[in-house]
This record gives sequence, C-alpha cells and structure tokens, in this order.
Amino acid sequence: MFALLALLLTACGGTPAASPTTAPAVTTAPAADATTPPTDATAPATDATTPPTDATAPATDATTAPAGEVKITIWHQWDGKYVDAIQAAFDAYEASHPGVTIDLSKPDDVNNALLVAVPAGEGPDIIGWANDQIGQSALAGNIVPLDDYGITQEFLSSTYEPAAVNGVVWQEKIWGLPESQEGIALIYNKALVAEADLPTSLDDLLAKATAFKDANPDKTYVCNQGFGTADAYHVAPVYFGFGVPAYVDAEGMAYVNTPEMIKGGEWLAAMSKVSLSEQSYDICKAALAEGKVAMWWTGPWAIAGIEEDGVDYGILSMGKPFVGIKTLLLTKNAVDRGNAEVALDIMKYFTSAEVQKTIALANKTIPAATAAVQDAEIQALPTLAGFGQAMNAGVPMANTPFASAQWTPVGDASIAIFSGAQAPADALAAAQAAIEDAISQMK
Repeated sequence: MFALLALLLTACGGTPAASPTTAPAVTTAPAADATTPPTDATAPATDATTPPTDATAPATDATTAPAGEVKITIWHQWDGKYVDAIQAAFDAYEASHPGVTIDLSKPDDVNNALLVAVPAGEGPDIIGWANDQIGQSALAGNIVPLDDYGITQEFLSSTYEPAAVNGVVWQEKIWGLPESQEGIALIYNKALVAEADLPTSLDDLLAKATAFKDANPDKTYVCNQGFGTADAYHVAPVYFGFGVPAYVDAEGMAYVNTPEMIKGGEWLAAMSKVSLSEQSYDICKAALAEGKVAMWWTGPWAIAGIEEDGVDYGILSMGKPFVGIKTLLLTKNAVDRGNAEVALDIMKYFTSAEVQKTIALANKTIPAATAAVQDAEIQALPTLAGFGQAMNAGVPMANTPFASAQWTPVGDASIAIFSGAQAPADALAAAQAAIEDAISQMK
C-alpha cells in the first residue's frame, strides 16, 4: 500500500509530509509530584560526575524505521552534563535510521504541560520520566500499556533488573521500559573501616555501630540524613531490609503496622543511641570527609563530592533501598499519530544494554539492563558495581497513585521513634491509621 501510494504521489508531483509533532513551549513553574517524597526527603539533584568529553556514541541496533519522514518528540527530565551522552545516543539512532528525527524537550512542569498538550494532540511521543508517575499518567490516559505492542513480561524479566521490572508494571500491565536506577548504599571510609570487618546484615551493622561508638566516643559509625528527620526514603533500607514489602501497595494496602516494620522501628530506636544528634546531607558529607563518621548512607549523587574531598571509599549494599527507576513511556499521542512503532523501537534501543552501558560509563549512572550491570567494564568500576548490587536487592519506588499517602506518616513515625517520643509500635500504629485514612479518601 505504501509503495502504491508513493507511486501515485510521484505521478501527481507530490511529496509525503512529516507528522506535526512539535512539542509546545512550556514556561510554567515546576510543581511537586504527588507521589514523590517531600522535598527534604529527596536526594539532592546534583550530577554525580562530569561525562568525559571523548565519550563515543553507542553502536545502534539493526532495526530499521519504516520508510518516510518521522519526527519523534521526547519530553524528558535529564539535566546538566548528563544530557551530552544521552544526546549522542539519540544522534547515533538518527544516523542509522534515515528519515527519523528525534527532538528532545525538557518542560518545566511535565504534568501541567501534558494536561494541555495531550488533548490537543501536541504532546510528546515518548516521556522520559520516573516510574512513580506511571499510575497517575495511566489514569489520565496520557500513556498506553506496552503489552499491546508486543512487550511481554518474559522480555522484561530477561532484559532488566528485578526492581526495574517491578517498577514499570502496574495493574498487571507494562507501562514503560526502564533505563536506569537510583538508590542508596553505605559509602564507607577505608581509613576507618577495614574491608574484612564490614557488616554483613542490619543487625551486624547495629552491633558494629555500638562497638565503634564505645571505642571512639567522639565518632559515629554511620550517618544517614533520614535518621531523626521526616524522611521515609532514606530510612527505607531499614524497614524493607526487615521484610516489609512496601509501605503501600498498588491496591492501597499499607504495611506500616506490621511485625517487620516494628522490628525496623526498634532497630532505629537502638541506632539513635549511637548516632549523631543531628543528621543531614551536608552534615554527613562533612563528617565523612573529616573522619568523624565511618559510613554515609547515601546515593551515587554524592560520589563527586566525596572524591573532591579526597576520601578513599568503598560501597556496601545494606538492607533493601527504595529504587527510583527512570523510564521511557509511550504516549497516546504517539499512537494517534501512527508513530507508536518507531517510538517503541527508539525506546527499546535506548534502554538496551549496549546503549545504557555507554551512557553509564560516561555519566556513572546505574543501568537498568541486566547485561549492562553485569558487563565487565561496569563491574570494574567500584561505584557502579556497588550501587548496582544495592539496586538489585531493592524495592521499586511505588508507581501507584496511592503512594502519595505514605511519605508524611512514615516520616513522622520515624522521627518519633528516633527521638524517643514514641515507642515503635505506637508510632507505626498511628502512621498506619493516617495512611489508611488518606487512601480511603482517594478511593
């Protein structure tokens, strides 16, 4: 049919026109995402490293886009110098797929921009976004499930890491392809902790923290900005490490007032007795650099600063961290324009092990593709190998709209436990009630 149409157009002297997919300009101020931890609980949005200027573009796959001119618009959240390696990857795709143009745009407020653009048919074909936006985006009709376009659970499970796989599945459908992961692990100062004496479990971590404090009254074993603050994100490795499956699941069931959660609370209460009285990102960073703390429980975003401070460090996976997953989502606009096939091919290419390995080596991000995580070059880099191991054991950031109910109650309960204002069981019972009340109002 395409060949016949081309002949007819040639005979008439016409040429095929490109699809109108230009994203509208957006100037609205960014708003907080409903499912994202409060501002003081999130990891600092700083670049972990500067990508090398000679980073080569990744090789492209063998797939070929359909004939004709196609413009694919991607709205994304990539920032800073990270974009250099990402742009190089898309440039390489364009070079091997004549007729395909990829436009990258970064709206200030994706949620508000989508409200206007998608109904008008002027939204993106692909959204590069965090997985915690999947539920509300699907309910709004902005994105479409990939099951309808040949993406299977078998493909997902055989290609990507466990937390990344679970993080893009909602209501038994696949809503995106994961590109990278982010979470926290213990970064330890080798001058204070011998590798042979590293803790092997949460209970061992507490025992070693107690012994370290006894031997070094002016120092502390571990610093975590979630200790003593309303930060459900940074204390998550403790709760999840004791067996809590999630704070809130996709059906709106909370797991906060459970034996496993209470055990985690009791661990926090005990750790408070051998911890700094005040902890924050800046306090932990300075204390690690000055040799006043042996370990800092944080993420890859802190590595650049640690290296600038000259700390000889190692990375240790501990507990089960919350894993944020950066994903590519296919939009309804792409389907309406007839761009779904090309857009999905770009999504599979960009999230492939080969491309994500190249980007990871440049940007020091943690790939979601299992083959990239296990690649010898990635494993040779302690930062990527250490955080990759931590993410493999982690719990994906919730992608359900009910997730917005978890942050404040869990954060408040953790403060009460760490400060000694409430017993763990009492604080967590109150948090459970608050979450259930909030969810009942959403249903």
